[in-house]
Amino acid sequence: MNVEYINPFTHATFEVLSMFGSLDPKVGKPAVKDDALVSTGVVVVVGIIGEVKGQVAYTFTEDTAKAIASAMMMGMPVDVFDEMAKSAVSELANMISGHASTAIAAKGFTIDIAPPTLVTGENVRIATNVKKNLVIPIESTAGVVNVWVSLEG
Repeated sequence: MNVEYINPFTHATFEVLSMFGSLDPKVGKPAVKDDALVSTGVVVVVGIIGEVKGQVAYTFTEDTAKAIASAMMMGMPVDVFDEMAKSAVSELANMISGHASTAIAAKGFTIDIAPPTLVTGENVRIATNVKKNLVIPIESTAGVVNVWVSLEG
């Protein structure tokens, strides 16, 4: 996998989470995974199309998703992972993917994103067509966001 595709997603996740003040994100140690993503509660998948293609998935526990949704809504308590919270974390994935895609396009690659798809449930398996997935954990005060980058170009 090309580092020119990976670094923009790491940087964009850090930058977007930093926008919400109290989340204090830190990039953890990336890992290569050969197997399917297994959900820990909430997954938002964004399709990537163009010269660079594949998927990027953002995974959270439900508690982490609620805490991030709360931060995005200026601290409004989110006790239930309802439609508003689902919309917030879907928009988070959209914002990150948009920022990263803009950075990749600035390097001369044709790239676009599809609307996010949100999946909930424990142990849901999501496979990609890409053989190797890079998983980047972004730790925050809300919990860990794992960014699964499954791209080829």
